[in-house]
Amino acid sequence: MSDTPADSVVRTYIETHRAAFLDDLADWLRIPSVSAQPEHADDVRRSADWLAAKLKETGFPVTEVWQTAGAPAVFAEWPSEDPAAPTVLVYGHHDVQPAALADGWHTDPFEPVIKDGRMYGRGAADDKGQVFFHTLGVRAHLAATGASAPAVHLKLIVEGEEESGSPHFRALVEREAARLAADVVIVSDTGMWSETTPTVCTGMRGVADCEIDLFGPDQDIHSGAFGGAVPNPATVAARLVAALHDADERVTIPGFYDNIAELTDAERELIAELPFDEAEWLRTAKSYAASGEAGYSTLERVWARPTAEVNGIGGGYQGPGGKTIVPASAHLKLSFRLVSGQDPHEVETAVTAWVAERVPAGIRHSITFGAPTRPCLTPLDHPALQSVVRAMSRAFGQKVRFTREGGSGPAADLQDVLNAPVLFLGISVPSDGWHSPNEKVELDLLTKGVETAAYLWGDLAAHWKPASA
Repeated sequence: MSDTPADSVVRTYIETHRAAFLDDLADWLRIPSVSAQPEHADDVRRSADWLAAKLKETGFPVTEVWQTAGAPAVFAEWPSEDPAAPTVLVYGHHDVQPAALADGWHTDPFEPVIKDGRMYGRGAADDKGQVFFHTLGVRAHLAATGASAPAVHLKLIVEGEEESGSPHFRALVEREAARLAADVVIVSDTGMWSETTPTVCTGMRGVADCEIDLFGPDQDIHSGAFGGAVPNPATVAARLVAALHDADERVTIPGFYDNIAELTDAERELIAELPFDEAEWLRTAKSYAASGEAGYSTLERVWARPTAEVNGIGGGYQGPGGKTIVPASAHLKLSFRLVSGQDPHEVETAVTAWVAERVPAGIRHSITFGAPTRPCLTPLDHPALQSVVRAMSRAFGQKVRFTREGGSGPAADLQDVLNAPVLFLGISVPSDGWHSPNEKVELDLLTKGVETAAYLWGDLAAHWKPASA
């Protein structure tokens, strides 16, 4: 792929400023912003202050630290000189997972080390590195255009509790919805297929989870005197689990599949293009056979089909030897991964009715749901997605393919509250070791992320005029 003059300016600018950029990133990684550990609460606040100051230094005229009931978030805004330009909100997080040398790190997790073209340190990939590449990216964009402001109205929201489940994020988005309003959301907290296969994620599944408690006798009772004559809550739990799927591994809850967005033939072909090695995938999964809904490939099952999983089951005696009882209670933990078209609250209603219908007389039960997450999906023909693909293709010099994520995240809250499509821009790869010892980021890929961001804002402004314009 030949360079345009603008491409050459972008790459030269990035190379000239790369060392200072990496020094700044290392400074940020030295702040142990572990949101899950109360003793690091001051560090999380220090991380937010550091980022706000650095964004101001980058050129953002508005940088603010937003307080929540938990850890603070950072907001920044840089309006375009074109009032008709699209508004883009970039999401990321500045908190990190716990880390200690004793966990198996080769070096201090909060003293970044560069070795063999990689930067090692907690947060290098998840997510400080992927947030921070936008600072150099927007400066390279301005250098190439000669402008004093981005081609789009650019906003950032960088939360401080993602690694703790984002317990206060939705409330923050609802509170600040007017300030966060955008035509499109770019999530920079994701990754690519591999170092040699650049990809763009187009969707994430949602999730609903529940705990079911089943109560039979008021205490454990003798199975000889009473067994076979009173209902056993552990047996009821087992029957619920057995009834959850049919012989084709489809979920049997009535209405579960209503309104879901089915995979198109084109989407299935794109998934099939990826260099997927099922044997290697099984080794990563520490499993011995692939299984799931009949008629779908492994990647289709993980990315684009809804699921019901038994996360835990228990009840009765669990100690050594036998104890012949009818237990007083049993317990189940279930989770449901959801795809576009499914409403978590409708799924919760359906699950509640399904359980109630199957619990026999003499068994009392309760069902409690956790906070749900909605699924999100970007159509492949969305013009903003095409801008992301073009920008990444320019940076990597090759075809960009498509993936989805099987997990869930707070991106859906932004989609839900702001009523804006969610796109994903990430350069991390599986070997980066998110949440693991020796987390790292590939510096060449980090630079490609910078370059992609530098191209993206101009491409969006040139090729997309949203309805709000």
